[in-house]
Amino acid sequence: MSDIDIRIIGKAGRITLTRPKALNAMTYEMCLAIRQALTDWQSSAEVSLVVIDATGPRAFCSGGDIAELYETGTKGNYTYGQKFWADEYALNNLIFNYTKPVVSFLQGFTMGGGVGIGCHGTHRIVGETSQIAMPECGIGLVPDVGGSLMLALAPGRLGEYLGITAARMGADDAIYAGFADHYVPELMWADLITELEESGDTTCLDAQITAPAEGTLRSCNPQIDDLFAGETLGDIVRTLRADGSEFAQAAIKLMGRNAPLSMACTVEMIHRLRGPSLTMEKALDLEYRFTARAMEHGDFLEGIRAAIIDKDRAPAWQFADSDVPMAAVSKMLRPLGPNALKL
Repeated sequence: MSDIDIRIIGKAGRITLTRPKALNAMTYEMCLAIRQALTDWQSSAEVSLVVIDATGPRAFCSGGDIAELYETGTKGNYTYGQKFWADEYALNNLIFNYTKPVVSFLQGFTMGGGVGIGCHGTHRIVGETSQIAMPECGIGLVPDVGGSLMLALAPGRLGEYLGITAARMGADDAIYAGFADHYVPELMWADLITELEESGDTTCLDAQITAPAEGTLRSCNPQIDDLFAGETLGDIVRTLRADGSEFAQAAIKLMGRNAPLSMACTVEMIHRLRGPSLTMEKALDLEYRFTARAMEHGDFLEGIRAAIIDKDRAPAWQFADSDVPMAAVSKMLRPLGPNALKL
């Protein structure tokens, strides 16, 4: 497959995304190929660890390839999207629970579906160009691919902030928020990957780990905790509007690009998940409740139309005043019964 290079080199299972012109956006076929390889390598004595990387300087993986989802959804075919998300979430769960080390190298944009394949392994390496985000609310979805788990685990109310603003994280911010583990200068990556392939041992990473330039989230977290403590999206919006700070106004501006129904459901999802009983299975199940309904009842098709089809950047969202009734949130997140996600 020209979009992805899957092979074994030395003691490493190697997965390289090879769609640099498309910012390595992941197609359905790529998702299935990665899942099959990881399944095969799980019990293979030949493979000691897995290394996932991507070609091109601009992106590890900018997300899922959503054009086909739009094409099928606008024809009233919602089952293709539901199958795509179910299979993608099964892959995310496989990586999260993998029994061998999974090392990912996350240059440039790592967003949405890229987080799902790059940020659930055991060793998540960022560099000077890394930009990690969960921008799904901007296209009428919610942070998914297991991203809701990471947002629920982030310090304080950082999860709400990252989820509903889609703010981008550089290396230090991503490490602080729990989306990455280590900073290694990108010039060192090729040699490190060769060492991993030859040794099958992750201890070679230790000598190359350095401290990144300090980000902004550590110092802003007390302010984020105050501004994003509301129980609902409406509570958060009112708090932000009443606060005259530059930070609050910047957050409102970022949120103004996103679907209110998606943001309201994101806040509710994080609140439901946060706590000692959090598991990846619970997070993916809740995410799927939304995405399975996103084409028919949410704003997903309109979000894609505005972003990549007509490119007018003027989506006609439901609840455009950000006053989202709790009944609408409950409708999107209620259990799917026999159609629930099966991992």
